[in-house]
Amino acid sequence: ILKLKKAILRLNFCSFFAGIYCSILSYMINYCNEVCGFVKSSGRYAMFYDHVSGCGGNLPQIRLQLSRWVKGGRLIKLHKGLYTLSEAYRKIKPEPFSIANRLQSASYVSLQSALAWYGLIPEFVPLVTSVTTGRPRLIETPMGRFDFRHINKSFFWGYQQIELTAGQTAFIARPEKAMLDLVHLTPGGDKEDFIEGLRAQNIEQIDKAVLRKFSERSQSPKLKRAFQNIERIIDRGQGIEL
Repeated sequence: ILKLKKAILRLNFCSFFAGIYCSILSYMINYCNEVCGFVKSSGRYAMFYDHVSGCGGNLPQIRLQLSRWVKGGRLIKLHKGLYTLSEAYRKIKPEPFSIANRLQSASYVSLQSALAWYGLIPEFVPLVTSVTTGRPRLIETPMGRFDFRHINKSFFWGYQQIELTAGQTAFIARPEKAMLDLVHLTPGGDKEDFIEGLRAQNIEQIDKAVLRKFSERSQSPKLKRAFQNIERIIDRGQGIEL
């Protein structure tokens, strides 16, 4: 009887630890499936956040695994909590303008980047320029540099959402607003010498009626003077260069 009791005790002891082992194993399998499913689903998107819905209650573990994959070269960390798959794993390449919108809320692409995108300036722009109601800052990422200039909330308009590629959009200033944003943020930007020195190409894309409307809406004497100078330059058929 004593031997039987000891055998039963050993069996219960083994069963106890076997149960713990199975529970841990089940948790690890579910966790790995969850993380892998998370990243697999993220492959359908150009970028993703680590806190997207559907991650269950294991956000710390998700972040730990994402960090490991960044070190392993599977993922690229663009900024805090924002990732894209490495080139070998991604299906969609992130558009720089879409990245800019994701990096800074309450922002839109403007200034030199927008003017270059519309073909108004020929020069290569080495970074993506945006305006924001937030604090100004320069963000460097593995996929480029992004400059954010501050404007007041009262001047945060004149942009539109544009589809860049299938599934990727970005908020971009209209050509007229991109020009006025540049004038607004440049000391002496309203002077004719500065505007003439821009030598823009495809200047016909600037709608003078819209430019007038935007300059009046701004209630800025500087931008109203800039409109008059830009209008004269357009009428003379001159170009503009940044």
